[in-house]
Amino acid sequence: MFAYGSLMWNPGFEVAASEEAVAYGWHRAFSLRIERLRATSEAPGLMLALRPGGSCSGLVLKLPCTTKRENLRTLLAREIRYAEVCDMVRWVAVKTPTGMRRALTFWASGRQSSLTEKIPLEEAAGLIAQACGPAGSCAEYLHRTVSDLADRKIYDRNLWQLQQIVAARLRALQQHNRI
Repeated sequence: MFAYGSLMWNPGFEVAASEEAVAYGWHRAFSLRIERLRATSEAPGLMLALRPGGSCSGLVLKLPCTTKRENLRTLLAREIRYAEVCDMVRWVAVKTPTGMRRALTFWASGRQSSLTEKIPLEEAAGLIAQACGPAGSCAEYLHRTVSDLADRKIYDRNLWQLQQIVAARLRALQQHNRI
C-alpha cells in the first residue's frame, strides 16, 4: 500500500516492511467529503485522498503474506464506505530508494462524485475545524498527519497551511466560547 496520511501512523494491519516512497503526478489533499467516523451528517468533514498533480512523499507498506487477503479486506472496508467512491482504489507507481514499485492507494476521482471534488483551502479549513464524530475530530486527524509527516521530515506546504488556518479557527472558537 502507498500510505500518505493516516495509514502512515495508523495502518490498521501488521506491517511486514515499510519503505519511503514518492508518488509523482499525485498530491495529498483534503478532498473526500465524509459524514462518518470523524464527522456526522450535522457536522460533515473531510479526509485525505490523492489528487492528480505534483508529487507526494509517503511510505510503501507491505502486508504480511499470510494475512494479506484479510488485511486488504479490512482496509478496504475501513477506507471505502460510499458506493459513489468504490473506484477510489488504484495502482500507482512510486519511487523508493531501492527502485520503482507499484502500490495500491486511495485517490479522489472528481469525475464521478461530488464527494471527491476539489475544495478551496478556506472551505476545507472550515469543514475540518467543525467536524467531529465517533472516531474523533477531523482537526485531530489533520494534526496527527502533519505531526507524523514532520517526524518523518516530510514537508507538505498545503497541509502545513491548512493546519495553521484550522488551528486559528479553533483558537477563535475557543475564545468565543469563553466570552
